[in-house]
Amino acid sequence: MAISDSAIGFDGYEKRLEITFSETNGAGLRALTRAQIDSILEPACCTIVSHLSNAELDSYVLSESSLFIHHFKIIMKTCGTTKLLHSIPEILKHAESLSLATRSVRYSRGTFIFENSQPAPHRSFTEEVEFLNSFFENGSGYLLGDPVFSNRNWHVYVAAVGRDPTVGVNLEMCMTGLNREKAAVFFKSSGSDGKMTKTSGINEIIPSHEICDFEFEPCGYSMNAIEGAAYSTVHVTPEDGFSYASYELMGLGLGPNGLGPLVGKVLRCFGPEEFSVAVTCMGGGAFEEVLSGEVEGYTCVIGAAQPLPGGGCVVYWCFTAKERAETARATAKLDLQCWKEEEASVMMAFPCLGLF
Repeated sequence: MAISDSAIGFDGYEKRLEITFSETNGAGLRALTRAQIDSILEPACCTIVSHLSNAELDSYVLSESSLFIHHFKIIMKTCGTTKLLHSIPEILKHAESLSLATRSVRYSRGTFIFENSQPAPHRSFTEEVEFLNSFFENGSGYLLGDPVFSNRNWHVYVAAVGRDPTVGVNLEMCMTGLNREKAAVFFKSSGSDGKMTKTSGINEIIPSHEICDFEFEPCGYSMNAIEGAAYSTVHVTPEDGFSYASYELMGLGLGPNGLGPLVGKVLRCFGPEEFSVAVTCMGGGAFEEVLSGEVEGYTCVIGAAQPLPGGGCVVYWCFTAKERAETARATAKLDLQCWKEEEASVMMAFPCLGLF
């Protein structure tokens, strides 16, 4: 997280892979040994640095992001120039040894900061989709965004053998241009060694979550937090010029106030100049439930929605700090539209109705 992996800087944008298996009797994926888990991580070029478990799941902070293992679901998230998709053969091999059949697959990511530094099969979304389709049937790739802001697109791949039984909301936030004072908390030389979680306010985002964090040398931060079957995770690359932070929440309901209060807490920890929010409503969830307002201090420049195979949908918004947004708004097109990229992915953009 802290060491630059290109000649320019570290690419904080994560690649995220989620594979759900059909439920059977027994412990499922949680029966995997540490050696088997390490064999899954090795092809992606990352290792475990910290671990936290409860009755519902096992969470691992990695040298590059996070791994979560439920009984019948595995979520792997890696940043930098890791080769996340190279872990698929090992995941499927170990799942087969446990008599687990693949039920659904979802892969997602933003637009890399240093796209030309990514290794195969992550050099383009087309290449990623082709690689995923070599393992999974009925796969589709979707590109959400706006041609005007090609560096702020959201990429989603879904393969569904059957309807995803998961009911709930997955929130993914990506933040760039972090406030320098807030980013300084994540440098060990700042005197906050062992205190980054509390000093930044991350522990107040969802106070009931049990946290497992890790501070990198000389800078950088990762955190997994769990409560029942739900989890949240934070990753920070604080270096000026390519500063980045991500926040993800999976398994909790929206509550009566939607996502607004939660997103506000996250933003107060990092003060980004720009950020995006991708919300995946699984098991037939309705995204209309989260549309009820605006983000204070920010202007929405992109809004897009896409139904997904197997039920549910993904909606995506990009926001820019209001003092930076006027130029962007002069060129942004937020009318309902459909357009296709080289991989025949479909984007549906709609006027920004507000997220909270």
